[in-house]
Amino acid sequence: MSSDEPIPDNVPRWFRASPLLPGPLDSPPPAVNVEVEFGARSRRAPQRFANDDHYLVMRLGRYQDTLLTSLPSHVIPQRFDEFGYGMLVANGMGVNGEAASRIAVTTLVHLVVYFGKWHLRIEEPIAWEVMDRGERFYRAIDSALLQAGRHGGLALESTLTAVFTVGNDLFFAHVGDSRAYLFRDDKLMRLTHDHTFTREHLGGAPNITLAAGPEDLRGVTESVEAPAGLHGPRIDVERLGLLDGDTVFMCTNGLTDMIDEERIADVLRLPTSPDTQCQTLVDLAMDAGGREDATALVARYRIPV
Repeated sequence: MSSDEPIPDNVPRWFRASPLLPGPLDSPPPAVNVEVEFGARSRRAPQRFANDDHYLVMRLGRYQDTLLTSLPSHVIPQRFDEFGYGMLVANGMGVNGEAASRIAVTTLVHLVVYFGKWHLRIEEPIAWEVMDRGERFYRAIDSALLQAGRHGGLALESTLTAVFTVGNDLFFAHVGDSRAYLFRDDKLMRLTHDHTFTREHLGGAPNITLAAGPEDLRGVTESVEAPAGLHGPRIDVERLGLLDGDTVFMCTNGLTDMIDEERIADVLRLPTSPDTQCQTLVDLAMDAGGREDATALVARYRIPV
């Protein structure tokens, strides 16, 4: 069938291949062309015996590899890859902080490996599924911390902020006072809202969250706010669109307690690598007093139009 011939009634329109996209005409756009440059640094506070912060940057992918075919090489690709990217930062609290943040990050990774659907093309029903799954993963992490604490007779609490990007979509899930920011058009906009009440403060009740996204992004985020209850924290889960040139910045409160947002923006403006920017920021936090461990993650996006 040539491209000029009409599509038969018994062949769905979505089945017609596009010469520009590696998929049907009405499929979500591919994420393969997005380029991301990452940086990450963490420093222990001078008065601490262990660094209670943990972080992780990961790439999730799928591929199609042609092994044998009778078709000409120009008809189908020999190999096709596309990727999504995840960033996590956690800050454990109390004397068991390192264990708590380690359990939080590793539990999320295991949940993604065994129960994640690894969506790398986003449309509306899939977007809501990603957000719902993120909220349920956070519930499972809270349960894992509670169970591990009971088993060892320990109090295990941790912040956890996670960002997942695929194509020009960004999702984040958040509990605690670690932060995620978007640096766009020379302006730093906070994505997360600090959660300041812990189980101890509420006499045994779980962590709670406050309102939705910041004023600067109101109207362009979609959010799911899972309410706090007796069986877990309140969790912020949100989605927004990325633009070419955007930078995502994540950190623990050991950095933001010592450096204001104006200074952070100044560093992100520097024509240096994300890794150098992270090193500069954690060093500034330590030079300012370094009362707590400081962790910084930077992701710089290039998204072709």
